[in-house]
Amino acid sequence: MKARSYESREQLWIEVIPRNIVIVAENEEGNIVGFSDGGEERSGKYPQYDGQLNAIYLLKAYQGQGLGKRLVQSVVHEMKQLGMNSMLVHVLEANPSRLFYEGLGGKLIDSFEAEFAGEKLTELVLGWDDIDSIQ
Repeated sequence: MKARSYESREQLWIEVIPRNIVIVAENEEGNIVGFSDGGEERSGKYPQYDGQLNAIYLLKAYQGQGLGKRLVQSVVHEMKQLGMNSMLVHVLEANPSRLFYEGLGGKLIDSFEAEFAGEKLTELVLGWDDIDSIQ
């Protein structure tokens, strides 16, 4: 697997930010402690879902305080402004964060095997038919 350099990650974000919804969470000192990224559903395999939560990340020290939920709600708010009404997210079956998405009302709509770093893993697709239900 190719190592990610600072420069390659910087280039990725330079491309992502203008075309997606990117929300950043900061602590009291103004340091970034998390982010969420969403936009239009990317695969075209799920036409009944118009939005997609692409990523959410929160430093461990800030988890369990409601910030993750607020990051998702902020992406959802922006999606609604763009006329999107439904959303999906991809998450590895073994990833404990799937419980976070299920707690927000995400329902299993698909699963498939995907290869990550040479290992076959099960990826789940969770969806919300109505993003107004995410509260």
